[in-house]
This record gives sequence, C-alpha cells and structure tokens, in this order.
Amino acid sequence: MWLVSCLCLFAALPVLADDDVSWRQLHQDVQRGSVRPLSEILDILAEDWIGEVIDVEIEREDGRLIYEIELLGPQGQRVEFEVDAATGEVLEIEGRNLRGMERR
Repeated sequence: MWLVSCLCLFAALPVLADDDVSWRQLHQDVQRGSVRPLSEILDILAEDWIGEVIDVEIEREDGRLIYEIELLGPQGQRVEFEVDAATGEVLEIEGRNLRGMERR
C-alpha cells in the first residue's frame, strides 16, 4: 500500500523541468525573490481563471524563466498559460473556450 501511495504522489506532482534550468539556481532565485514561487503564480491565475492544474513546466526563453501552466477547465477544455516567473505577468494564453474559464 505504501508503494501505491508513493506512486500516486509522484504521479500527481507537476512536471517542472527544462534541461537548461538548474534546480539549485531556481531555488536560490526564489529565495532571493528574483523568481516568484509556483504557489504565487497559481494564486495569480486563480484570481481570474477557473480550472484544475494538470501540468506545469518551467523553461528559459530569451534569457528569462517562463512558467508554462496547463489548466483543465469546467467543460473539459485544456488551456496553457505562459507566465513570466519573475513578474507573474501572463504573457500568453493558448486554448479554446476561454470564456468558460473566466471568473469575471
């Protein structure tokens, strides 16, 4: 039973990685405040959007870190948000039926 619980736990964890993103550096950047923690980014999205997080990645694009977060909406739509890891600014939204996920 313990093994099943562990496997379920790891399966539920978001996939965060890009080969050029150092985990140690990322941790240090979050501690210094130059990168916002994932929990804050998810809170920002939750203010305006309804959905369950189904995937998270972090990548370096043009020298800056970008969170790529995929949400599953209430009608089954899958929408990907690209969010600047330093500022929390939503840079891009890709998907269909976005109005069905808006809180406002």
